[in-house]
Amino acid sequence: MNPDAADTLGIDGRWFDPLWRITVDLTPLEQALLDSWPVRRLGFVAHAGAASLTTTQTYSRLEHSLGVLALVAHFAPDDQVARATALLHDVGHLPFSHTLEGIEGLDHHELGHARIRSMGELLAQHGLDAERLLEVDDGRIDSPLTSRPGGMKLDHLDSFLRSGQAHGRTRSLPAMVLSRLRLLEGTVDTDAETGAELVRLAVAEARAQRSPADVVPVAVLRHLVTTALSGEDPDLSVEELVEMTDDELLAALRDCPSTAEEAEMFQKHPLSWRLLAEHDDEGAGTARVEHRITRTYLDPPSVDGELLQSSEADELRRGLPLVFVLHRR
Repeated sequence: MNPDAADTLGIDGRWFDPLWRITVDLTPLEQALLDSWPVRRLGFVAHAGAASLTTTQTYSRLEHSLGVLALVAHFAPDDQVARATALLHDVGHLPFSHTLEGIEGLDHHELGHARIRSMGELLAQHGLDAERLLEVDDGRIDSPLTSRPGGMKLDHLDSFLRSGQAHGRTRSLPAMVLSRLRLLEGTVDTDAETGAELVRLAVAEARAQRSPADVVPVAVLRHLVTTALSGEDPDLSVEELVEMTDDELLAALRDCPSTAEEAEMFQKHPLSWRLLAEHDDEGAGTARVEHRITRTYLDPPSVDGELLQSSEADELRRGLPLVFVLHRR
């Protein structure tokens, strides 16, 4: 491993995670997975979804997956099944991650399980069973990736800290935060001060996902993809969509007759769309898009085994579902 380059290729059999400052000695299976297209593709899918087009949160699903691997290797270095599951837990994501979830009934968990099964031969060559990984991913068996109900798990820990670092929300280096954490029945457990900081980051992430910088690109991209998929002779098929990377999808939307003009305008001038206030009739008769937020990730860590409570998190949960209306200027 070149000490000056945190590569995502498994060169020299190591991965250094720059967020957590953890060096992972990769197993032969992990190196093989990092050379497989289902995992490599995640390097071209933004963790932040469409918000990667309008914010500084531009890191990939692959970086996040490697971060979860680093955390599993830190807390349970010998759990080979959990380590492999960490690398594969997001392989079902559509382009732009959660942005397109639910369109045409698409679910990244179902797509991911199909892809993991398709890699069964590779996993078997290294002594692992694909169905065992699916049981871990689903939480059907206990593992370092499975928290107690309602508790913060390693997947979300990496998301909150990685996003927080990208947006400048963190107050301490994630590596320093990690030194104050432990896993208790799969749940992130810590001291009261650190727990409060983790809750603050989770709340900030939920609020960011309700901001115009997030809502506008997510809503418009969902609108464009839905348009391209619609009609008796759609410009885009579901089968094509699920295999695409972010760049491939944007290129396709700019080529599709039904979306070309809007897609080009959106990429060049995202602010050509704006949020309307409730009961605002401005823009009546122009292109309008509705977007709903129905869930949010706010599971807290525990302190000495007791889950932290947060009035701010409770308020955000009570505010769901949220409906946003946009119109094109």
